[in-house]
Order: sequence, then structure tokens, then C-alpha cells
Amino acid sequence: MTGTVFVLNGPNLNMLGQREPGIYGGKGLAEIGEECRKAGVESDLTVDFRQTNHEGVLVDWIQEAADGAEGIVINPGAYTHTSVAIHDALRAVGKPVIELHLSNIFAREAFRHHSYVSPVATGVICGLGPAGYILALSAMKQLIAARS
Repeated sequence: MTGTVFVLNGPNLNMLGQREPGIYGGKGLAEIGEECRKAGVESDLTVDFRQTNHEGVLVDWIQEAADGAEGIVINPGAYTHTSVAIHDALRAVGKPVIELHLSNIFAREAFRHHSYVSPVATGVICGLGPAGYILALSAMKQLIAARS
């Protein structure tokens, strides 16, 4: 395997498939996770797919990635717009980071236009729905290879 990628999901993403399907689509997070693991196998990556509603748990997982992963794909949910702690943790681990959002955050409410994650992310994918996860994993494989 090329390496392990942590795919971290923040608050309310456990409600996918039920929560505002017009914005977030009809797929549940478990289904997206399975698609990511399958794409990982096809790309020679181990995908560690996780979700929490708790900011501190996300920070713990980001710190765990320092030794446990080659890169991080993160959909921080609402913490995108509020969390300096997640920003600082991502900066500290020094791994490639892809920020991911199912919806186009720039086509939504003004408060969603600011991200504390973007300044420390290698790249950002938004507005492509669940396909964004697969694209992020493909990009992460390239980022990991470039670091080798």
C-alpha cells in the first residue's frame, strides 16, 4: 500500500441521507465511507474513515495522523467556519490536507464563505457532492507520491 489516508468528518455528517438532501444528497455517510474504502483499495491506499460531532475528537484524530497517516482528507462541517483549534492541529502535523465540502460553501450563506481550514489545506474540493471524496483520494495519492 502507498499509505494510510485519514478521511475525517465533522458534526452532523452522520445525518447525511436524512439532513437536507437537496443540499447534501441522498447518500448516507456509511455508503460514502464504503465507496472511499473501495476507491482506496483501487488506488493502493488504506482509507481510515471516521466521523465525530466533537471538535476535540477531530483535533485528537488530526494529531494521530502525524504518525498514523500520510495525509488527511477532512470535511470539518460547521467547524470549518469556527475552529482555530482544527486549523492549528492541521498546521502542526505537517501532512498534506484536502479540505472537502459536499456543497458549494461559496453559493450558500455568507457565514459559510470563511474557512479556518483553507489556509492550512493543500487543496479544497467543494460542491461536487459525494464524488468529491473520491476525487480527494485520487489527489491525495498524487500528493503522497510527490512527497516520496
